[in-house]
Amino acid sequence: MEFLMNNLAETLMILGVLALIIEVAVLGMSTFILLFLGLSLLFTGLMMNFSLLDSTLTTALWSNTIVTTALALLLWKPLKRMQEQRDSTEVKSDFAELSFVLESDVDDQGLTTHTYSGISWKLKSEHPLTTGTKVKVVKKEVGVMWVEAQ
Repeated sequence: MEFLMNNLAETLMILGVLALIIEVAVLGMSTFILLFLGLSLLFTGLMMNFSLLDSTLTTALWSNTIVTTALALLLWKPLKRMQEQRDSTEVKSDFAELSFVLESDVDDQGLTTHTYSGISWKLKSEHPLTTGTKVKVVKKEVGVMWVEAQ
């Protein structure tokens, strides 16, 4: 314990880096609490290392409280907005290359089903397709495969 108190600045910086690693690698930036705390510990350790703050436990506690609060107030909304951004590009998967012959007529109502991988999928098409038409999957939604003639 005495070793940690004699090297308080370095201890704070190490704890800050560990908190940042846990936030990014383990939690995937889902909570910002460890991000703010990690940055605060790192900043406080650096300020103590450059003798801008006294190397005491009380100073470390108050500095981390103030810096964590300031970072939370400054960064909360921008980080929350960054989390809410969605990528609208469609993901290509093995469904995109799936092709088969229709066993019944298909239209945009989804009354026809096709069993694939043990799951009964509704089939829909923008243009009506007749029985026996060879089709390929062009889009997928929850429980629905959109097909078009090949």
